[in-house]
Amino acid sequence: MSAGDFEAAWRETDQIELPRRVAEERGGFTPQARHLIWNGQPFTNRRVLVRCEHGLGDTLMFARYFPLLGGQAREVTVKAQPMLLPLLDGMPRLDRLVNTWSAEPDPAHEVAIECMELAYAFRSTAETVPATVPYLSVERLRGRRDFSFNDNKAHVGLVWAASDWDTSRSLAIEDLAPLAVVPGVVFHSLQQGLRGAEIASSPLPLDALARRTAEVVDAAAAMLALDLVITVDTMAAHLAGALGRPVWLILRHGADWRWIRARDRSPWYPTMRIFWQPQAGDWRSVMERVARELCLF
Repeated sequence: MSAGDFEAAWRETDQIELPRRVAEERGGFTPQARHLIWNGQPFTNRRVLVRCEHGLGDTLMFARYFPLLGGQAREVTVKAQPMLLPLLDGMPRLDRLVNTWSAEPDPAHEVAIECMELAYAFRSTAETVPATVPYLSVERLRGRRDFSFNDNKAHVGLVWAASDWDTSRSLAIEDLAPLAVVPGVVFHSLQQGLRGAEIASSPLPLDALARRTAEVVDAAAAMLALDLVITVDTMAAHLAGALGRPVWLILRHGADWRWIRARDRSPWYPTMRIFWQPQAGDWRSVMERVARELCLF
């Protein structure tokens, strides 16, 4: 996947999953955490349950497949994180949205799949990934809150820190310093969590837009008003990409498989540019390049 050879990844997955599927057909299979959820059954004319059990960004990334699934299945139910339900509501061919954090039993279904398995189920390649954006309901977000900017400057949202489980994806607030020399730009903090408080020690002026965008739907509405989002590898990158907004992704050296090594464009998000660390720990040169490019934006 990191090399962009999705077909080889699917062939290998088929081999890994074959013993499990044979055992399931014989009635001797007990699902375990290391296994995929989908058992290879077709979706056509069946009730399908999609479970979203990974991160918020993962759900947003693979939500692009929900309408495709709805085009085959008789009924599609998506169990998603509660903060994303208002965003997913209104997507075409979805019959039901359910809070995945609820203790309620699963709705009746014939086939189950985790949302990150959908690319495998549809045998997507780097060339055939569904990449029409936006695939979230943009019109429902417009006017939710007034994020309009009435000046002639460029307005750029910043997210410099990912979640604590992988801090190698995050910048220090000081790493934003090269952006301070970019003229004609108003920078807005979209950074949530404890790292958001670092705005007080920022090396460049930052508007605290994060105070108004704690809800994901409000962050989405703000992104529709911003000219550009610059973010590290976190949910904000997927949200901006799914909304079809211009987004610059700042990636660590050796980043996640989904971004495909050495590419500065993503097959998943056509409005995204990718800026890679040339070597581990070197955020300074990345941000200097971002600053140069931003002067031309």
